[in-house]
Amino acid sequence: MESTAADWLTVRKEIIGNALSIGVAVAMYGVSFGALGTTTGLTIPQTMALSLLMFTGASQFTLVSTLASGGTALTAVIASWLMGTRNAAYSMRMTPILKTSGVGRLVAVQLTIDESTAMGLAQDETAYEGRASRLAFWATGLSVYVLWNSATFIGAVSVSAIGDPKTFGLDAAIAAGLFALVWPQIKSRIAIAVALGGALIALTLTPFVSPGIPVLAAALVAIIIGWTTGRRVL
Repeated sequence: MESTAADWLTVRKEIIGNALSIGVAVAMYGVSFGALGTTTGLTIPQTMALSLLMFTGASQFTLVSTLASGGTALTAVIASWLMGTRNAAYSMRMTPILKTSGVGRLVAVQLTIDESTAMGLAQDETAYEGRASRLAFWATGLSVYVLWNSATFIGAVSVSAIGDPKTFGLDAAIAAGLFALVWPQIKSRIAIAVALGGALIALTLTPFVSPGIPVLAAALVAIIIGWTTGRRVL
């Protein structure tokens, strides 16, 4: 019994350490998002609301990038929604592991992101009666949530101090940040093919249609292929 308890303490310490590391790494993008969000016309409260309520980096960057390129609010919302639909699949996968209900389930839904799901599923779901998986999910989700929102605020309020972010090349951070968030999810050949196909369609349409439409068209590539092949693209 003592050995089991000691092993659990070691595992718990390792999980919490990894969760904090992930939170710090992801927060770096939060600073860019905060700065770029305010330069696209959003106020500091609006930029913070996106991180507090939407809380999915890829969707947030998609929304801001669409607005920054001159797209309409409707187009930006639809594009960001499409980017966030994967979180629904994550929720279905994590529900039997977390075993939450009531308010706890609502909090779990909010914290269900790429990083928390990956950490939760990386553990042995049967180890320590599932405590390892649950701790990894909660620790990672809370770490990323707190640090991402803190970083968003820092980036948003620092714009006035650093001047125009474009002077420092931070305008390119929208695309770079989105690419960095999405790239780890592209692992299979079909995913690579879909990514390249979507990029080609977006580049082809960009000179001829309104901003935001190329993003929607590229997203439809993944949806159509997912329906026709019956496979998970990302």
